[in-house]
Amino acid sequence: CSEYMFLDDSACNLASLNLMHFMKPHEPGEFDVETFRAAVRTLITAQEIIVGNASYPTEAIGRNSHDFRPLGLGYANLGALLMSRGVPYDSDEGRDYAAAITALMTGEAYAQSARIARDCGGPFAGYARNEQPFLRVMRKHRDALKNVSRAHVPEDLQQAAADSWNDVVELGEKHGFRNAQATVLAPTGTIGFMMDCDTTGVEPDIALVKYKRLVGGGLMQIVNHTVPVALARLGYPDDQINNIVQYIDEHDTIEEAPHLDPAHLPVFDCAFKPAKGSRFIHYTGHLKMIGATQPFISGAISKTINVPTEATVEDIERAYLDAWRLGTKAVSIYRDGSKRTQPLNTAKQTAKEAVAASGDQPVRRKLPDERDAITHKFDIAGHEGYITVGLFGDGAPGEIFLVMAKEGSTISGFADAFAQAISYSLQYGVPLQVLVDKFSHVRFEPAGLTKNKDIRVAKSIVDYVFRWLATKFLSPEAQFHAGVNVSGEVAAESGEQLTFGEAVPTDAPARSAGQNGSPAYAIQNDEDAPPCSTCGAIMIRNGACYKCVNCGTTSGCA
Repeated sequence: CSEYMFLDDSACNLASLNLMHFMKPHEPGEFDVETFRAAVRTLITAQEIIVGNASYPTEAIGRNSHDFRPLGLGYANLGALLMSRGVPYDSDEGRDYAAAITALMTGEAYAQSARIARDCGGPFAGYARNEQPFLRVMRKHRDALKNVSRAHVPEDLQQAAADSWNDVVELGEKHGFRNAQATVLAPTGTIGFMMDCDTTGVEPDIALVKYKRLVGGGLMQIVNHTVPVALARLGYPDDQINNIVQYIDEHDTIEEAPHLDPAHLPVFDCAFKPAKGSRFIHYTGHLKMIGATQPFISGAISKTINVPTEATVEDIERAYLDAWRLGTKAVSIYRDGSKRTQPLNTAKQTAKEAVAASGDQPVRRKLPDERDAITHKFDIAGHEGYITVGLFGDGAPGEIFLVMAKEGSTISGFADAFAQAISYSLQYGVPLQVLVDKFSHVRFEPAGLTKNKDIRVAKSIVDYVFRWLATKFLSPEAQFHAGVNVSGEVAAESGEQLTFGEAVPTDAPARSAGQNGSPAYAIQNDEDAPPCSTCGAIMIRNGACYKCVNCGTTSGCA
């Protein structure tokens, strides 16, 4: 994370405070300054103790961590705190209030570090050679308070922050500091959930209603619980608050909620635009918040600058330049929807909506309830079966049923499942030509001779099915490529090379004087002659190898 910018080979002991836990219980929106100061002192002391008792992965990290003793106290739920006060996140009042809170935290942390140096072992080992630069930085932190408008910050908070920084300079000049670094602002993305935070780190809320994508699947709805507090702070009665909250639950946005004064909408603006709304915090609002709080942080701030889906390259470039001009140490930009999945979304899509939202999703073409069909009986080496093809209105195949004569067999189960898969492929637009090219000549048992004059030999049931489909639904050229036996007339019309048997004249010597007039090569096959790996025809011996007289393929001879 970008909040830790210290020496190489060093470790930072982090801790975060939930700012909403310091709201006065009987004064909605009012911050308990003294309780917060006490909590900061306690945590800094605890973190200092951890430095000496923690284990470190390498000797160098352990040595630097003991020599400089960097700490990283921070907070979470700032966005919820501002909302509970009825203050917009993207406003001068919101930024000044956040700056004052941050100044108080870091000032009290450094003051406590100086007290520990005074009472428990002196300053960190590297302090002596960094003393004057260190004190100059502390004075700069103190002087930055002059830029915070008193008109936007309660007097007790403003005075407490000033007192803390006066203590820092005074105690530091006398005793030094126990820790080279005291505060950072971490993202608190994980611990924020365990701390029951509506917002993380220095962030505003992502959305009043958001959906977290779970690792194991599914979505979890997360609802902002600060809205009723903010509405009460703004003067709405209980019945109107209930109506507004109910509207948010139903519409995932507060825009156009009943009873709501449009002037109060900025209080509830979030990082992302809601699915049913139009308002969101502009990226400059995020940058200005970092710029307002960074002068009071000893480390850095880890914060995401959220930009909408339609943000351009120029917008991103401008955001980085603005961040540099504001004096931020780090910035991370995220464009909504830029990743295939993201952990938080502002809307829950149904399955149909998700498909409709994506233009490249396949669309299933369903067959009518009543449709024409073709049924074909086949026999492969004694294994009988039936192919039934359901047709679309235009006569194209849309489904296949494949039934083997021996029901309950492994082959029957395989055939049924395979036919369903092919049916879905056809209905989702996979061309039959692609399926024929892919599955023709697939070889496995049962295989052998068939009773189909166009498909003399089948290498498998799958091979037979797709070559038969080719004879019924594909062009002669496609049939020829699939290895389906076509007549010489059709082959000639297709412009393809004629098969060996068709090219030889009927009165040529290659013909046998046999009674059935079959080609001479038909009686030359050895009993163990294999079928051709390309077209499925039985090969003949050619020296020490086998040769296919149908397509010319050999088993290894040149």
